[in-house]
Amino acid sequence: MSDRRPARIAALRKSLTAAHIDGLVLTSLPNVRYLTGFSGTSALVLVTQRDLHFITDFRYDTQVRDEVGDIATVRIEQQSLWTGLWTLAASLSALEVIGFESAHLLHRDFQRLLTDGTRWQWRPQVNLVEALRESKDAGEVALIRRAGEMAITALKKTLKEVRPGLTELNVAGILEKALRDEGSEDFPFATIVASGPRAALPHARASSRVIERGDLLLMDFGAQYDGYCSDVTRTVVIGKASDEQRAIYEIVRHANAVASKSVRAGMKGQDADGLARRYIEDRGYGDAFGHSLGHGLGLEVHEAPRLAKTVETPLGEGAVVTIEPGIYRPGWGGVRIEDDVHLSPSGPEILTDFTRELLEVA
Repeated sequence: MSDRRPARIAALRKSLTAAHIDGLVLTSLPNVRYLTGFSGTSALVLVTQRDLHFITDFRYDTQVRDEVGDIATVRIEQQSLWTGLWTLAASLSALEVIGFESAHLLHRDFQRLLTDGTRWQWRPQVNLVEALRESKDAGEVALIRRAGEMAITALKKTLKEVRPGLTELNVAGILEKALRDEGSEDFPFATIVASGPRAALPHARASSRVIERGDLLLMDFGAQYDGYCSDVTRTVVIGKASDEQRAIYEIVRHANAVASKSVRAGMKGQDADGLARRYIEDRGYGDAFGHSLGHGLGLEVHEAPRLAKTVETPLGEGAVVTIEPGIYRPGWGGVRIEDDVHLSPSGPEILTDFTRELLEVA
């Protein structure tokens, strides 16, 4: 596979020109990885129109040379990374106005700009790299698809072991072990396992609650492959489903299907959200669908774009987004069905292939 980093760096340099800055200091590790390939946890990157400079510490001396290679000039800093930045920046004569990632810079590091970095003009920047990351190339889509396959295989293994008497934490442990067994590098977010009335909590953490026959069981989880994330939710019933459970499940299932098949690049975030929301509202459950329809997915589990009723920004071509409608009723439970969808030039492509029919397990 060809190296995509030079094209990404060239695109960022165009953004620097448009922003009227001579350089940009990157502190967001996902943005650093996107541009350089570095997967470690300690880095500052200075991008200028001519060069890309990478600063890290001794712990990553070998790793940075393997992952970053000759795409950047690497500096191993023995003291503070910021000390290395001041020394480096002072040696670059054409550097006067420097941008920084205002959404990612800690306040203590911002104070460094005001005290140690006074010889330069500092300008806050937002989403210069994130805007590039929204549109995924074929290689990125393949990695997200693989992460989705890992998640689905782990779910299949987990469902074979689910039974009444286990706790939510037991199920989360089974699921997370299965994810690791499939090769997931990490968990992109804390695994959600919520049963019975707790399924009404959209972002419930797994608890010690014992799962009972007749419970709804909601599982929201993901895998990570070569840095890229998947995000999947399925809801099942332990034992035989009631008529009410089936009826609400079918509303959510249909809302997921409509949105997954109809979402398109260029559509406003609020219009994408409306694909599922209108269907749920028309069936009297609008107040029970309180969160947005979805979000972008990539090196981070939550990134641009957003599919929400307040967002007028169009969805970018090539983005990978989640489609996750839900209905939640306090004291009763909740249902959510979530898939990852690639907004390809030819239309939506679902990357997470697992049944959306209601499963009765155990």
